[in-house]
Formats: sequence, structure tokens, C-alpha cells
Amino acid sequence: MDIEFVRSRFIKHFDGQTGNIYASPGRINLIGEHTDYNGGFVFPGAVDKGMLCEIRPNGTNTIMAYSIDLKDRVEFKVDDPQGPRASWARYIYGVVQEMRKLGVDVKGFNTAFAGDVPLGAGMSSSAALESCYAYALNDLFGDNKVSKWDMVLAGQATEHNYCGVNCGIMDQFASVFGKEGCLMRLDCRSREFEYFPFKPVGYKLVLLDSVVKHELAGSPYNDRRNSCENVVKHIAAKHPEAKFETLRDCTWEQLEEVKAEVGDEDYRRAKFVLGEKDRVLAVCDALNAGDYETVGQKMYETHNGLSKEYEVSCEELDYLNDIAKENGVTGSRIMGGGFGGCTINLVKDEIYDKFIADAKEKFAAKYGHAPKVYDVVIGDGSRKIC
Repeated sequence: MDIEFVRSRFIKHFDGQTGNIYASPGRINLIGEHTDYNGGFVFPGAVDKGMLCEIRPNGTNTIMAYSIDLKDRVEFKVDDPQGPRASWARYIYGVVQEMRKLGVDVKGFNTAFAGDVPLGAGMSSSAALESCYAYALNDLFGDNKVSKWDMVLAGQATEHNYCGVNCGIMDQFASVFGKEGCLMRLDCRSREFEYFPFKPVGYKLVLLDSVVKHELAGSPYNDRRNSCENVVKHIAAKHPEAKFETLRDCTWEQLEEVKAEVGDEDYRRAKFVLGEKDRVLAVCDALNAGDYETVGQKMYETHNGLSKEYEVSCEELDYLNDIAKENGVTGSRIMGGGFGGCTINLVKDEIYDKFIADAKEKFAAKYGHAPKVYDVVIGDGSRKIC
């Protein structure tokens, strides 16, 4: 990310003065998809691409925000009960409101921001934006009294309350807590987490971006969350003596007990989530043992589950996964919510060039454009640059 470019736009679009610059990263997730809102485990890491904002208090009660990438400017009052209509500005508005709830006395400010997180690739550009502003507001107006976890939750609440996405906590967690050279296993129920050094000698992590985003009718993300909650409700009804909050609390045997009641679709979705919980733990054991073949096997199993059970894949992503298999790639799967975006691939160094060339050629021949290629570098979380 070009700091001087962001600064030049900030100076141009405001009063010629400079402010403070903050950064927050996007993220990858090695394994553990659609488990965060089900109280399970995830295994993300921050990347070296993200959001960069410059921000300066302006002595008023008005926030003036400029999106450098969209060339769009929005103004709104700090205490505006409705907020702006522009979808990008609602992330900033939401973070302002959530940080105020945490006791941060947010005043008016000027801000410009830009990002190099590939949009639509499942790398959580929105969480990077939320985390960037939560960190900045905490530093500028809150004496850094708000904890990292509360900043994570402020970002999640922004999605829920102002942007209409009932997301879990993984994306914001990875953006705030990221650490260079480390992945993190997060228990989304207890919020306990552990850093795992991730420097796989002899392998590369690479994203292949299909450059496809299928807009489906309704809300497929929320539909799947509702499926999971429906299964939990039926299991809880059969076991009134126990406490069931999410699928994390349910066993394979209990899922089978309600199979006939919940319907095939909800059953398959819950089956994927329980399997994914087990796969994340298996990958942790494999990483501790340096067993990247098992890591790769579990990635393929996750892709199959996301495609056939959770049904969040698409033809283009399945094709990229097939190409990976044909080339002997160690592991490959959809990354992110699905319906387009990227596959994440664990590739041995000696076959990397051949795999990338083959994927570009075959995908372009079938779909008219080559996938974009992003080598993954694990970076630090939210921070002040200057």
C-alpha cells in the first residue's frame, strides 16, 4: 500500500494539512469455514494487503470521508441517527457508533482511505476497513482504552447493525490480532486463541482469484446461518437438560437424532459444520508435526464439503480445485463465504510454476479470463503507521 499516495489524496480533498495514518490487513483462512458463527474453530492469518486511512480531527461534529478507490465523498454528523446511504460509508458510520457505545468520545474528523485487498476475493476488505477505523478512533479519541477484543466486537456489530450481514468474529479478529509469520487458531466460542508459526519450508500458499462473484437472490449467508440455528433448536428440544447455543455444542449422534425432522438441506449444512470443526483440530495436530500432506488432505475435504454439503461453491471454483488436483497440489479449497472469490492452495515449490501456468491457461480457455494470482505473505494486524 502506497502511504504517500493516500496522503496526497487526503491533502488534495481536505484542507491541505496531514493527519495520522493507520493500517489494517485483510486475511486468509487456512481452514475452518462457516464455523465462526457456529462457535467452532477457525485458523486465519493477517496478510500484507489491507486498508490504509489518514484521519485528522476537524473541530466540528461532522465526519467528512473520502473513498480514494471509489472517488466518492460523504459527510455525516457523528450523532446522525440514520447515517449515510452509501454502503462503503456505512462501515465508517457503524464503527463510529459502536466505539461511542464503548465510551469513546468521537468528534468530527476528515478522512481518506484506500485498500489493496482484492474486492470480492474472500479476503475481508470490509473487516479490514472496520478494524482500521476502530483502531484509529481508539487512538485519536479514546486514549487507547478500548481493548483489542472490544474493537473486534465493534467491527462485528457494525456488520450486524448497519450493513445487514450477520457475520461471525473471525474476519475482524484476524485483522486486529494478526502477527507476522503466524497463523492463529481461534476458538470462536471461548475466544481463546493461539499463535502457530507458519513458515512451511518447501511450500507456498497462493490464492487463485476466479474474479467471479455470483449475486444470488435473497441472502445465502444468512440462510445458511438460519439452517444451522434450526438444527440446534431441534437438538435442544430433545435434550432439555443440556444447554445448546450453537452447533459447536452438538455431537454427531445428536445430529443424526434430528435428521428426519430438520430436512435434508439443513442436515447437510450442519454435517459440514461438525466435520469442519474436526478438520481444524486435525490440521493443528498436523502442523505441530510438520505434516503438510495431512493439512492438504483436510483442505480438499473442506472444499468438497463446501461444494456438496454447504453448497457455497460455484462452477468456477470447483474447476480451479480440479486443476489443483490434476497438478498434484498438496491442498486446495474455496476460501471465504463462497459463491465466487478465491481458492487457497498449498503448493510444493517444485510444481508451483507449472500449476500457475496450467491454471491460467485452462481457466482462460473455459471462462474467457485468467484467474488473478496472489502469493500469501502473513503480516501484522491493525497498527498506527505515522
